[in-house]
Amino acid sequence: MTRTVQQLFDLTGKNALVTGGSRGLGLQMAQALGEAGARIMLSSRKAGDLEEASATLQSQGIDTRWIAADCGKEEDLRRLADETLERMGPIDILVNNAGASWGAPAEDHPVAAWDKVMNLNVRGYFILSQHVAKHSMIARRRGSIINVASIAGLSGNPPEMQTIAYNTSKGAVINFTRALAAEWGKYGINVNAVCPGFFMTKMAAGLIQSMGEDRMAAQAPLGRLGGDEDLKGPVLLYASEAGRHITGQWLAVDGGVSVVTG
Repeated sequence: MTRTVQQLFDLTGKNALVTGGSRGLGLQMAQALGEAGARIMLSSRKAGDLEEASATLQSQGIDTRWIAADCGKEEDLRRLADETLERMGPIDILVNNAGASWGAPAEDHPVAAWDKVMNLNVRGYFILSQHVAKHSMIARRRGSIINVASIAGLSGNPPEMQTIAYNTSKGAVINFTRALAAEWGKYGINVNAVCPGFFMTKMAAGLIQSMGEDRMAAQAPLGRLGGDEDLKGPVLLYASEAGRHITGQWLAVDGGVSVVTG
């Protein structure tokens, strides 16, 4: 007998680890997974932010814990995974969301800044995915890894948006997702990516304000920036049994910007 749509999207009994989960897109995705029944482990660098975010989710009836960790440091990533396993049990869903950006003309972009962006946005995703898979998903032959890329990884930028390292890292995340999905499908692990467009997050706020919110919204066929609910559906699809036959894919959540610019 086939399951109902409600049953397919139900995450009751699942454990989810969300990096960069104390605010913005990470918190939105954690909320979606928690609303569907998953137990949530939030992580970011700042304990105060995590405590506040955890309290918010708990007030909504979501079973939430947190661990402060710097996802740019290998030892922190391994500690994060191990402590999550110790405190929650097997990790069913991993959302790789922690990230950084840097604005500078390509000809003057500091190499140290390039390394920082690539280390967090690409190397960090690989280390944590590898550790979680080896210690939780492969032996159990199931799991879902969701990588947060960006529409910046699909094309170049307008001249005023000088984020060469960020664009490069997010392009790498998209192909990392494809390659990992191809390798780990035999273990029953689904690996997919979401590519957000312009959301009014702390990371993007300065750029949006400098370019003009109305101007940025006008670039999207839907005429709006991303909001507080717009990543909930895609992340839940990827994480749940409703998306069990989807792997190696990326989905632009951008109001259609990539349709007219890509």
